[in-house]
Amino acid sequence: MSKKQAQLLRASDLLLLAVALVWGTSYGVVKHALAFYPVLGLLALRFGLTFVLLSPSLRALRDARRRSLAGVFGAGVLLFGIFVCETFGVMLTQASNAAFLISLCVVLTPLVEWAVLQRRPTRVEWGAVALSLAGAWLLSGGAFVPNRGDALVLLAALLRALNVCVTKRVMRDPALKPLAVTAVQAGVVSFGSVAVALLFAPAQWQPLPSFGAHGAFWASVLYLVIACTLFAFFVQNYAVSRSSATRVALLMGSEPAFGALFACVWLGERLPVSAWLGGALIVVASLLATVRWSRAASGDTAGGAAPALEG
Repeated sequence: MSKKQAQLLRASDLLLLAVALVWGTSYGVVKHALAFYPVLGLLALRFGLTFVLLSPSLRALRDARRRSLAGVFGAGVLLFGIFVCETFGVMLTQASNAAFLISLCVVLTPLVEWAVLQRRPTRVEWGAVALSLAGAWLLSGGAFVPNRGDALVLLAALLRALNVCVTKRVMRDPALKPLAVTAVQAGVVSFGSVAVALLFAPAQWQPLPSFGAHGAFWASVLYLVIACTLFAFFVQNYAVSRSSATRVALLMGSEPAFGALFACVWLGERLPVSAWLGGALIVVASLLATVRWSRAASGDTAGGAAPALEG
């Protein structure tokens, strides 16, 4: 790997950690917004605005192959499933619980990547996964019985692991630009939310809250669109095209710690000391993944970093 490639990889790592911070706050922001507007309506609004803002980038898809476009659409459908499960889950459980549970995609991603992309996880990745799992166990207090909301977030974690791997395969087409892929995914989520609401859940389709009387709601929507969607999904699509799906998931593993902290500050939720220790372990696992991969990038290819970057 060249020096320039190593620098790009480090920049990608830092951006992914920033996304983890932003997405960690999203659980509390979503829970706050759901007090004003139902799940499917909120998803349609959030991703509809995102699609409109990114629609000029769709011109870049003119040179993409039909198979690649079908893959992008499939990834969008997966993303729709993720956000439906995740958002309904956040409504039915604590924001800190949701932030913790979604982190299980870190444990699931190496298995999904192995099955989908035939890429065997490295020892470093398995070690970081084990550390993340230990942190998740501490966050749960050592015993965990999921309620309906928790079960939905667990399903979202599985779909998220699958989506990262599918996006990795799709982004192998050099004609696909991260911004255009983000636009398509946002359009699929928005259209899917509107279609499901109109066909199966009309109560989810309600008049929008007014700007004057519900400024906090619109501030939440703008934050979700600009920071949690435009910035976050562009960075993830950019990074996953230059790294392995497992690496991306591990670097995002600090998300639950940020989510729990924000839920405590913003929503007044409380976590025991063991849960904070678990969150710290997850952050350490993410940092470990970054440091060890940087060493591999400097010349040690035994860990399998170079082949992962070639895709």
